[in-house]
Amino acid sequence: MTLGDFFEICSNNPAILIFYFVAVPLTALLALILARGEGHLSPWKYLYTALIYLACVPGIFALTLNVYLFLFERQSIMDTNLFTQILPLISMVITLYLVRRNVSLDAVPGFDKLGGLLIMIIAVLSLMWILDKTRIIAFTYIPLIYVVLILVAILVAIRFGMRRMGGS
Repeated sequence: MTLGDFFEICSNNPAILIFYFVAVPLTALLALILARGEGHLSPWKYLYTALIYLACVPGIFALTLNVYLFLFERQSIMDTNLFTQILPLISMVITLYLVRRNVSLDAVPGFDKLGGLLIMIIAVLSLMWILDKTRIIAFTYIPLIYVVLILVAILVAIRFGMRRMGGS
């Protein structure tokens, strides 16, 4: 089974996806109502951690997939799959908004790791895009020092992202 096959199965049977991506923000809304002002305390902050990861991991993957499909595959916006490309992003934004209304995201354990992951993904995609767009002729138009500086900056961003994720 390929990733395309998986997305096709999900698109043909969207009930599970809709349930998942509606249940996560609704759980965050319920936690907002029940834990008003107590979101920083121990049992609630771990629930918020689970909700953030349940919303952000598919949301970041959908964001990365969208960037890849639009930049590298040159997919038309009209071919965007609502269930696998848009719904995870909407669920992530709503969940983060609801969680942030009750607790500071700095108090949620592991939230900084997601920021580091996002920085690393953006840096790697930028490097891939630059390498995809660079042609041998382009090196004659762009001074070599600028190309080297751009690559060094992207590698520093990747290193910064790895450090924020808790890597080496």
